[in-house]
Order: sequence, then structure tokens, then C-alpha cells
Amino acid sequence: MNVQVLGAGCPSCKKLYELTKQAMTELKLTDPVEYITDVSKIIEMGVMSSPVLAVNGKPVMVGLVPDVEKIKKIISSGTVQLDPPNKCGCKGGCC
Repeated sequence: MNVQVLGAGCPSCKKLYELTKQAMTELKLTDPVEYITDVSKIIEMGVMSSPVLAVNGKPVMVGLVPDVEKIKKIISSGTVQLDPPNKCGCKGGCC
């Protein structure tokens, strides 16, 4: 499993990275969590806000930092979480 946190290096992005590493540990998953601060990578994924949690190259959470339990659910299920809803106004077209 390829797990990435993408962001500009702000405190929220760093927090999501730390919580995601914790979630992976609690799920007993040994795959590393990659932290990417290259904004062009976020743009390549087609999302308009950060932080971004991506699993296997697909954004599964955009624009929020939930608690570790929600991150574990997202990683386990692969369900896309777009809260807050699509700030860019595309209604899901870009994500």
C-alpha cells in the first residue's frame, strides 16, 4: 500500500502526516507514509486544497485533519472523504 500525505508544509499538513503514521501503526501496517511538500504533486492529483491523504495514488481525503480513528477508517476502507465539500466548486469533478 502506498500512503502519502501531501501539503505545503504547514502545521495542519504536518499534523495529518503524524496522525497518519500513528493510524498505520495502530492498524499494524508496515508500509511507510510518504510526506510530499511539492505543490505540483497536489495539482497533478487534481485537488484544490490541502492537506491531502492519498492511498495508492488516489486522493481519499482532502482539506481536513480528522482524528486518528477516522484516518484508520479511511485507510482501511479506501473511502473518499471530501470534507469540507469541494471548496473549488467543481462538485467532485476534479477529485
